[in-house]
Amino acid sequence: MDNSKDVREFLMNRRSRITPAQAGLPAYGGTRRVAGLKREEVAMLTGVSTEYYARLERGNLRGASESVLESLAGALQLDEAERAHLLDLAKAAAPSRAPGARRVRAEVRPSVERILAGMTGTPAYIRNSRMDIVAANSLCFALYGGILSADTLPLNLARFMFLDPRSQDFFLEWNTLADDLAAALRTEAGRNPRDRTASLVTLPPEARNSRHAGHGTTSASTAPPARHCTTRSSETSNSPVIHSNSPERA
Repeated sequence: MDNSKDVREFLMNRRSRITPAQAGLPAYGGTRRVAGLKREEVAMLTGVSTEYYARLERGNLRGASESVLESLAGALQLDEAERAHLLDLAKAAAPSRAPGARRVRAEVRPSVERILAGMTGTPAYIRNSRMDIVAANSLCFALYGGILSADTLPLNLARFMFLDPRSQDFFLEWNTLADDLAAALRTEAGRNPRDRTASLVTLPPEARNSRHAGHGTTSASTAPPARHCTTRSSETSNSPVIHSNSPERA
């Protein structure tokens, strides 16, 4: 998978955030022509040559060892989520050992089904990391009436969010959720790059340009409140999400 553009944008963005003072480097007089650190400064902090770092920043992570990536993460002062994303980008750049992608079935493990069945007092649904809603209880079907039903499962929440015009009226906090979904999809694409499901959504400009869309992660435990509800109550409700990375049956 050619992810050189993602790698290039990620490294350049993170390099531009750090000043020499933050990196513990001496700041000399005069105006710097670049925002943040220079390439040679990042290379020095990482312990590699300037030429080698320049190759990495051009988007070529193939062959980069884990120790180099960890040193680079330290030089760029990446947080835990950003460090994980860098490693995912490196994995995506590596040659595939086997053709085809790991396919995730829509069936739900019995243990997860029992958890869902036990949640009788609140709407809840089960989704996987690709934002496929694979199961829901009756209260959730009622809350998401007209959108979610037993007949529409599995329903991809990201497809609805970005491709269905009803979503902007349906969700009270559409912009926030769009940011979170875009971030989650990009993270999943990095983790499992040969699974096309993670990159099916064509992101609108507001999602592509959000501060999260490029390289964030999300682990939200609740779905956003819906503007539309099948009851007459004007109150909104949150739907707990059971997030299963491997929803298939054991």
